[in-house]
Amino acid sequence: MSIPTAFALAFAQIAQRRVLGLLLKSIALALMLSVAVAAGFSAALLWSISAIFGAEWATGGAGTALGVVTSVLGVWLAWRIVAMAVLQFYADDVVAAVEARHYPALRPRDVPLREQVRQAGRGAMRALIANLIALPFALALLFTGVGTAIVFAVVNAWLLGRELRDMVRLRHAADLRDAPLGPLSRFLLGLVVVGLLAVPLLNLLAPFLGAAAATHMVHRAAARP
Repeated sequence: MSIPTAFALAFAQIAQRRVLGLLLKSIALALMLSVAVAAGFSAALLWSISAIFGAEWATGGAGTALGVVTSVLGVWLAWRIVAMAVLQFYADDVVAAVEARHYPALRPRDVPLREQVRQAGRGAMRALIANLIALPFALALLFTGVGTAIVFAVVNAWLLGRELRDMVRLRHAADLRDAPLGPLSRFLLGLVVVGLLAVPLLNLLAPFLGAAAATHMVHRAAARP
């Protein structure tokens, strides 16, 4: 299945009541966690500045402005990791909704909560470690204007493509262990999601659309002779 077709099918399913409720719950939880992570980061930064330069600087106008900027930046940076981690908890429901409508003949297994939590934790750690490794290269390319964005786009596209494929395979561990969704397809799938994450409003839908599109791509790939 082509990537445009997979995402078109994913978009078409958003209006379904079951899917809409799931989408709203995941967005609300991801936003709350992103704000909490950003607030913690901002507080830690201001505490560090206060310890070095004095409390007067941290609580003054410059400190307040820095706190606002770092909070907004923190939400923007945290959203990508937090949203995908939250989706891991709802992944089974997202994939189930797509399969129930488009692939009713499938018989997936019930994924234990412990396994879902473990999968979410692994995905979040991979994303955090990969982005930290990429950070020096991104900073080195900051002067180019686009190099930093390209580095993060490539790293996160690779990560997301793998995570989204694994979300689907987790429900069909035996049948889809060798699902032929190749590296290029996974990368392009992840790249589309990375692009959606950069667009206001669409970034709220990006994790769900990625999971739904991955469900179509994995099952169609597995069905090919």
